[in-house]
Amino acid sequence: MEKHQYELVLILFIVASLGLVSIISCIAAEIKKTKEEELTVIGRLCHLPESQAFGFGVAALICLFAAQMVGNLIVCTYFCSRERKKKSGSDFSISSKAKTPTIWMALACISWTSFVMAVTLLSSATSMSRDQPYGQGWLDGQCYLVKQGIYIGSGILVLIAIGSTLGLIIIITTMRQTQVDEGSKAKEQSKLNTKS
Repeated sequence: MEKHQYELVLILFIVASLGLVSIISCIAAEIKKTKEEELTVIGRLCHLPESQAFGFGVAALICLFAAQMVGNLIVCTYFCSRERKKKSGSDFSISSKAKTPTIWMALACISWTSFVMAVTLLSSATSMSRDQPYGQGWLDGQCYLVKQGIYIGSGILVLIAIGSTLGLIIIITTMRQTQVDEGSKAKEQSKLNTKS
């Protein structure tokens, strides 16, 4: 029992830490992004140097992917073990409120929607933070600057994605623990009934 609790705390710590590093990287990328003063224009050609925001953006993306995958791996592991128990006939009834499945489904949708939006914003902004040479630019030979607040917005989406993933892990493991407790109580009760 305690081993399971320590594993849960460790997993929550890992996911939260990766999410925090991703958010901090987003903030750092916002601070270090290319400024308008750095844009060089000669006739129709433009040039933007690579900024440090590129490295911070890549770090934010890697940490976000890792946190999302670890968190959802735990959730999927729970569901796979639950399906095995159902097939073997030893699944315990869920006595928690009927709203619980709705809550974890909503959290899963929020988590994945925020994740996809954050990855889209981060990857686009990070791509724009690379070196944009004369005549090549970022898109169609044009130079593009990352707009103010894009990395901060990505950081907020990372916070929402990681927060809902953590909530999902907590709800799923709490449901699982409730099922195990109820199952052991039911087995004890059935043993007492057969002895009588």
